[in-house]
Amino acid sequence: MSEPTSSYEAAGVSIERGERATAMMRDAVEATHGPQVVSYPNGFAGLYALSSSYADPVLASSIDGVGTKVFVAKALGRYASIGEDIVNHCANDVLATGARPLLFLDYVASGKLEPGSVAEVVRGTAEACGALGVALVGGETAEMPGLYGEGDFDVVGACVGACERTEVVTGERVRAGDAVIGLPSSGLHTNGYTLARKVLEDAGVSYEHRPEGFERTIGEAYLAPHRAYAREVLALRDAVEVRGMAHITGGGLPGNLPRALSGLG
Repeated sequence: MSEPTSSYEAAGVSIERGERATAMMRDAVEATHGPQVVSYPNGFAGLYALSSSYADPVLASSIDGVGTKVFVAKALGRYASIGEDIVNHCANDVLATGARPLLFLDYVASGKLEPGSVAEVVRGTAEACGALGVALVGGETAEMPGLYGEGDFDVVGACVGACERTEVVTGERVRAGDAVIGLPSSGLHTNGYTLARKVLEDAGVSYEHRPEGFERTIGEAYLAPHRAYAREVLALRDAVEVRGMAHITGGGLPGNLPRALSGLG
């Protein structure tokens, strides 16, 4: 049985590195599991029991990646915030529908798997899931030499939430005169990094540079985790009728706010 393994190793894929990464992240992942997670050891999918309190449940799902922000994490050797980014990004998308985020799955792909770095990403993912009360029910770690260069990697996540059908927020009830509430971001979140990195490169400025009057370096500001809005949004939803919501991501305000205003035509 050793020959196929050695052949796989010769092709650049290490089963041992994958198993080591899994072992390093296991405790953090399992810490996010509550009673809704159905035990399925070594299963082919994550199982989650939806609460029987829902009368007419609707599921909301979102999948996204952190884009070229991974290059900033790689340059600084700091990976946990990337895991937080992908959870909060996807969870915010789910929140914008009126649903409460419930479960999450992640995907980390690389040219050569570095167990410590991958485990750091997933521990960041688990920490963000725990803060939101979201279960990290599954994931995939892929090593693909030839597709990704050595040291290159990508991080993707998918979030699923639920709400009553009557709680779905589509923007169709938005009317002129409704109040508009904006919640601040923590920085660039997970969009615009290709341009942001090019601006630094063209200016000859490093991530270690600390502009006068700033408490953080540019690298630290660039790596600030995508902010989670669950606490504010869920509290607002419980207090008033929320008619439209937009998660401001790629495209900024012009590209996203109109998506929450369908009631205005």
